[in-house]
Amino acid sequence: MIIGTMRLGEWGSNLSTEELEKFIDACVDLGFTDFDHADIYGHYTEEGRFGRVIKRRPDLKSKIQITTKCCIKLVTPNRPEHSLKSYDSTKDHIIWSAENSIKELGVDQLDVLLIHRPDYLMNPHEIAEAFSLLKDSGKVKAFGVSNFTASQFELLHSFTPLITNQLEISLLHRNAFEDGTLDQCQRLGITPTAWSPFGGGVIFSEKSSPELQKIKKVAADIGQNLDASLDQILIAFLLKHPAGILPILGSTKIDRIRAMKNALNIELSHEDWYRLWEAAIGEEVA
Repeated sequence: MIIGTMRLGEWGSNLSTEELEKFIDACVDLGFTDFDHADIYGHYTEEGRFGRVIKRRPDLKSKIQITTKCCIKLVTPNRPEHSLKSYDSTKDHIIWSAENSIKELGVDQLDVLLIHRPDYLMNPHEIAEAFSLLKDSGKVKAFGVSNFTASQFELLHSFTPLITNQLEISLLHRNAFEDGTLDQCQRLGITPTAWSPFGGGVIFSEKSSPELQKIKKVAADIGQNLDASLDQILIAFLLKHPAGILPILGSTKIDRIRAMKNALNIELSHEDWYRLWEAAIGEEVA
């Protein structure tokens, strides 16, 4: 599983440098060493916050892997030149973004760089050239995309090798199971990563819809038999899929992340998986 960083700083828990250092160390001790970033997190501040830990603890560079994303332009005082939220996957912007992320994070190289959202004006020739230059210069090891449809992925992958498509996947967001993106990952041997595996946390709300109540009841019944919590069952649901989905954990609480590690040992039966699916769609499969 992958550790998401979006809520570690300004957009969430606002951890201090010392708290963030302890959090990173605890994740590494649990065997979770892949950290998922994006340049926009915290209005372009989260990479720098993480980088302050790396600069005081350079030993971490050999212990962790860094994924980050680029090409969304937010309107924020930290980017006064942005007058409108938009996407920019031009060669110059990709290269500038990668080099800036390396500087902010305090690392020598990015393990994976993702195009954060599909740019409707994307030129696959230009993106491929940017990726090639970044790889040849040793600045980025591998490349992928996030939130791409199967056809968008197919287009770019035909010009430059991609290793992942980061998608919203959960019991509450099931499109990837049916729209061809997970099929494509299996066909190409691409590992998908899943953001918001708990549906943005709404499933844990005390006041929830009948749909959510049904999912929680079925998950509780399955969890009672497997000695597993709701969040562990939801992670096990994703891990069961043969595409090899890697969930991104957005929690800032180490106890919860530690509990998620136990989900790796949970093996849902086919029937239990479909019980959860049935609860989510509100009817039995055809």
